[in-house]
Amino acid sequence: MRLPAPLPRPGATAGAAALALALGLALAAPAAAPAAGGGGAQAGGAAAAEREAARRLAEAYAPVMMIREQRNPPCDASEEQYRPTAVETVLGNPRVTLQRRVPGRGLVPLKRGPTARDVAGLDEEHYLDSPGDALGDTCVYAKDFRAMRRAGAAPLTVYAHIAREPGRPGFALQYWFFWYFNQFNDLHEGDWEGMQLAFDAPGPRAALGTEPREAILFQHGGGERSAWTDRKLGKKGTHPVVYPAAGSHATFYDSAVYVENGLRGAGVGCDNTTPPLRELRPRVVLLPDEPPRRGPFAWLSYEGHWGEHQKGLNNGPTGPATKQQWDEPFSWMERQRMTSPRLPGGTVAGPQVTRAFCGVVADVSDLINLEARSPLAAAVTVLALLAALALYFGRTRWRPVSIEPLGQRRAFGQMVRAARRLYGRHWRTLVPIGLAAIPIIGAAGLLSQWVAGQRDVEDASGLHGVRLALADLLNATGPPVASAVMAAVVIVFVRSIDGGSPVGVVDSFRGMWRCFRRVVTAQLLAIAGVVLMAVTVVGIPFAVWRYIGWLFVQQEIVFADKGVREAFRDSAALVRGNWWHTARVALFFWAAGIAAGPLLGFALIFADLSLFLINLIGSIVYGLLIPYVALGQTLLWFDLRERRGDAPAPARRARLPWRRARADRVAATG
Repeated sequence: MRLPAPLPRPGATAGAAALALALGLALAAPAAAPAAGGGGAQAGGAAAAEREAARRLAEAYAPVMMIREQRNPPCDASEEQYRPTAVETVLGNPRVTLQRRVPGRGLVPLKRGPTARDVAGLDEEHYLDSPGDALGDTCVYAKDFRAMRRAGAAPLTVYAHIAREPGRPGFALQYWFFWYFNQFNDLHEGDWEGMQLAFDAPGPRAALGTEPREAILFQHGGGERSAWTDRKLGKKGTHPVVYPAAGSHATFYDSAVYVENGLRGAGVGCDNTTPPLRELRPRVVLLPDEPPRRGPFAWLSYEGHWGEHQKGLNNGPTGPATKQQWDEPFSWMERQRMTSPRLPGGTVAGPQVTRAFCGVVADVSDLINLEARSPLAAAVTVLALLAALALYFGRTRWRPVSIEPLGQRRAFGQMVRAARRLYGRHWRTLVPIGLAAIPIIGAAGLLSQWVAGQRDVEDASGLHGVRLALADLLNATGPPVASAVMAAVVIVFVRSIDGGSPVGVVDSFRGMWRCFRRVVTAQLLAIAGVVLMAVTVVGIPFAVWRYIGWLFVQQEIVFADKGVREAFRDSAALVRGNWWHTARVALFFWAAGIAAGPLLGFALIFADLSLFLINLIGSIVYGLLIPYVALGQTLLWFDLRERRGDAPAPARRARLPWRRARADRVAATG
């Protein structure tokens, strides 16, 4: 790496004037000249040597950055659209406007293309507004940055700074990363992140012969610490290897998805540093120790915002010299975390709580950003959601609730409560069945991970793609088939209740085993049929329609001892004419089984428990709800049978649920 020339020391002009004054005094008082001149030269030489040592030290420990590679430029926000760059992407840019917020007048434009000299010393009421709207089409920023890179106007740069704290020995070598735009749950122009190395040596010259004691990587409002010798801190020679998260630019020690719960300075959401990755080795620019008001680094004294004015977290950030770690590097560092929770590779059974957390936080952030852009649109969205929920849960009967006999017509609300009451009455049998589901479903998921993780089959053998395809197939079919098998165990138990002789856990499994082959075959055929229709895109409505129509294949096999083909036909016939009623009830039980674990996990994530424990609890909740979901769907099967009674099914020509009325007319006149 080519080393930059030593930077001029701030205040050099004043130093030259002092030297000239000393020289004048020397001419007037020759006796005093040698001592005064020699001391000044000695001090100047020491300062220059220390400055040169700081430059060499900054070069020696400059970070190697691993960022998510851009495969679909420039607008794919799941990739890293930017890289750390020089502040000149903003300063001196004729498309950037310096603004001031004035009470009663709002934002007042002051100058286009402001330079370091223009922003020097300005307070926090000032904003550097780049072209674009942070809450609008954010690809505008990605396109602009790409154009600047092609023009050579966005050099790969990090800024180094020697930070000291009064009353504390040693110093900190800080690296500040400036990013053109922040594309995360919060959206804002400009972004400052970085890292810091703590040295026990009194200064850079002494530190050249030692190594850092500790490191910390900046992450949103906090950071993660590491001893220099800790294995989690990767190095290439003396250069730390760091992983800025795509979009948010919070910096981590490894490649993973990190779950941030907002505690101790963390953000809220998920930071992604996973492959594909690209290595960057930025040039280092050494900053002066203190923010100057003049010269090329006068921008350090700017206390305003490096982005446009927005509400809350979407506001443009302030610069390095406004941060606590600039003046109190050690006090700030000692309060930060030693670990960052990462997303586990999988879950025992059911949906991964922490992965669901990532999606929900992103959706909530979108709503918050919508409110900042258009409060009316956000209000309409929330009201529409509340109205839909009120309509969904309100237009039904919840009482009376009776579980005897099982075969009776029930409204949606009565079915929800009847399933809960039935579970409560027979929990001694159903709870063990639910707990048994955890290792069975978990084993199906782990099998696909094991197949995908085998390293003894190389690409050269031509089987690498086959292995990955097999892993994907097992992942898509294994857990659903295992869930269907466990649901069949519950259905066998319900059949025994309906017959008046409830059986235990073992007998329920034995009853399932007698129809095991048919249950598995039916589930595989259902998955294949729905997937084949859905992959065409235009067939998605038909896939949803068929999925609802095939919901009761297991009940038809277990209760009536039917073959697979007959079970599919009779399940579809049972639903025909009651599609919307079936879909409404089935949606609730499906959501209860899928969402209950993650909803509980959200609260546990904010309780700062380990992510493994959170996912384990979510798996247990998922397993315990399998009997409840199977009970609810079986009660729905009973309900549809009662609704059908002796009446003939609507004509098969009623292929779509919204043609129910026409089908009913055909059946009535047929």
